[in-house]
Amino acid sequence: MNWFKNMNLPNKLTVIRILAIPLFLIFLYISKGVFRFLPLLVFAAAAVTDAIDGYIARRDNLITDFGKFMDPLADKLLTCAAFIAFVEIGYLSSWVVIIIISREFLVSGFRTLAASKGVKIAANPWGKIKTVFQMILIVVILLNYTGYFEFTNLWIGPLVAVVVLLTVTSGATYIYENIEVII
Repeated sequence: MNWFKNMNLPNKLTVIRILAIPLFLIFLYISKGVFRFLPLLVFAAAAVTDAIDGYIARRDNLITDFGKFMDPLADKLLTCAAFIAFVEIGYLSSWVVIIIISREFLVSGFRTLAASKGVKIAANPWGKIKTVFQMILIVVILLNYTGYFEFTNLWIGPLVAVVVLLTVTSGATYIYENIEVII
């Protein structure tokens, strides 16, 4: 545990976000009754750490290579775990998750190719907006999952449409703005 103790706070929050994923999934699959709020609470706490760790890292100049790599990976792991689990429990169509995960693989592969050519590609604003809306969709689905906020059913369809549109737009924009990496 020395490695964890020696990390700065933003990196610790990133690791905690990754470690929260199995807890989130366990609560999602086994929670009954009022305990159906537990996956929502775990996901919301993990999502909040994303904003906090980035803010602290920039504010206190604690940006590290570990954080640059693991922070976006933690976001992808958290959101993809939720989306895949939602397909399994019948709350989301698989085609939506396939589009989301395909975009993540495409952009990650694109970044890897760019890095192999010595090109560093920054995240674009569309990707950040996409992530925010993905997290909003997950929270709305989890609110619906509790059984206490069934009216959120009306929001899921439009939010799915927005998330798919932002996912495709952010991926296409990312490639379009950096097409010279492939050529």
